[in-house]
Amino acid sequence: MKHTLSVLVENKPGVLARVAELFARRGFNIESLAVGTTEKPDISRMTIVVDVEEHSLEQVRKQLHKLINVIEITDLDPDTSVAREMVLAKIRVDAENRSEVIEIADIFRANIIDVSRESIIIEVTGNASKLRAFEDLLKPYGIRELVRTGKVALPRGK
Repeated sequence: MKHTLSVLVENKPGVLARVAELFARRGFNIESLAVGTTEKPDISRMTIVVDVEEHSLEQVRKQLHKLINVIEITDLDPDTSVAREMVLAKIRVDAENRSEVIEIADIFRANIIDVSRESIIIEVTGNASKLRAFEDLLKPYGIRELVRTGKVALPRGK
């Protein structure tokens, strides 16, 4: 079962490596990992998506708590949290299909970041299914390059 963990850690060198090593030692593949500072510059939030059974997840949580730089761990429930990813896609275009690609970007509320004679770079954010649909619609035009962030998530307000 996929779990999204929100892990608050001290913003110090080596913390990411220690957390990733913990998952590697247990033989768990991290499916998505996003790290960034929070509203407090000395604290970072790691959003980790991992596919593990419930009892294995509990063992990982206990071991994460033992790491000196870990402050808090939250297993985010999809029903009570908000999650987003971002895609940057460089799409092959020509004079004939440029307007079609721009129309698809508009439908997905995407931003056109860069335009050249032969390509357009589009930025789109959303949940995983929205991003898959976006990619599927653009494949026939030719995706030259694509990069996708890991999932970032926060619990909904109370």
